[in-house]
Amino acid sequence: MAGITLRVEDLATHFFTKGGLIKAVDGVSFTVHRGEIMGLVGESGSGKSVTGFSIIGLVDQPGRVVGGRLLFNGEDLLNKSEDEMRTLRGNRIAMIFQDPMMTLNPVLRIDTQMIEAVLAHQNVAKDKARRMARDALGQVGIASPDERLKAYPHQFSGGMRQRVAIATALLNKPDLIIADEPTTALDVTIQGQILHEVKNLCRQTGTALIWITHDLAVIAGLADHVSVMYAGRVVEDGPVDDVLDRPLHPYSVGLLESVPSRNRRGQRLSQIPGMTPSLLNLPAGCAFKARCPRAGDDCAALPEITAPAPDRQVRCFRPHFEDAA
Repeated sequence: MAGITLRVEDLATHFFTKGGLIKAVDGVSFTVHRGEIMGLVGESGSGKSVTGFSIIGLVDQPGRVVGGRLLFNGEDLLNKSEDEMRTLRGNRIAMIFQDPMMTLNPVLRIDTQMIEAVLAHQNVAKDKARRMARDALGQVGIASPDERLKAYPHQFSGGMRQRVAIATALLNKPDLIIADEPTTALDVTIQGQILHEVKNLCRQTGTALIWITHDLAVIAGLADHVSVMYAGRVVEDGPVDDVLDRPLHPYSVGLLESVPSRNRRGQRLSQIPGMTPSLLNLPAGCAFKARCPRAGDDCAALPEITAPAPDRQVRCFRPHFEDAA
C-alpha cells in the first residue's frame, strides 16, 4: 500500500426504492496515489457522485453500501463507526460540493465557519486557527483575506464562495479531497484559476484528489489518471493522456467525439445515439450495447474488466485496440 492513499475495491452502492432496486454503483474499483489527481467522468446518472458520497460515508437512505472495500491509508472505511467517520470527515478526508452553500452557513461569518472547522479537529489556539483560515484563503487566490474573513457568504460572488469552500476543505491538510463538479457553474476564467490553484496545492501538499466531472476538457488539463463510468460501472481506466488520445471503450470514444472542439466547422455535432438506460431496468449484458456502433451478439453477456496494456483497463468485448496501437 506504499504511496496509495485510497484503494476502492469492487464497491457496490444500491438504492432500495419502492420502484425497485437501483444499482447506482456496481462493482467499481480504482486506486488513487498520494499527490495524484484522479478524474471520475461520465454522463449524469452514471454513478460518479454516488461513488464519492460512498467513500466519505454520506449516502442517505434508501441508499446503502452493500459490498466492496474502501481502503483509506490501508484501513477499510466501511468497518468504521459513524463517530470514527465523523472524525475523519473534514480532517483526513474532505469533500467539495458543486454548490458551495452545501458547505457554507449563510448566517455565519466566514471566519466563524473556518475557525470552527479547524478547532473541531485540531487542538490549537483560536488565534492560530484564524491565521490558518487567512492563509488558506490566500492559497486559493482570495485577495485581502483578513477583510474577507469578516464577510458573510452572500457578500461573495459564486466563484469566490467556491474558493472559500475549497479553502475550507484544505484547512486541515487532508490526505484525500473528493471534488464533486465544483467549477461547473463558474465562468471559464474563474474555473481555470481554481483548477491551476488546486493542481499546485496537490503537488505541494501530497493531497490526493478525486475530481468528479462530465467535462473532459477539465480532466485533460487537471488529472493524472481517469476512470470513465457508465451505468454504475467503470468501463475504462488509465493515464489521462492515454485514455484521451487513444480511448479503448466505444463509450469513451463517443464522449470524446461529442466535444465541440473536435468537430470541423460547419459539420453537425457528433453525439452518442440514444439515452442512458434506466438503472431500474438495466439491460442484460453490456449496458452500452444499445448505443454502441460496435455491438455484437457477444455483448449480450456482461464483459469483465481486462488489462490490455500496462496501466490500462477496459470493460468491453470489442475495444478500439487498432486506435490505441
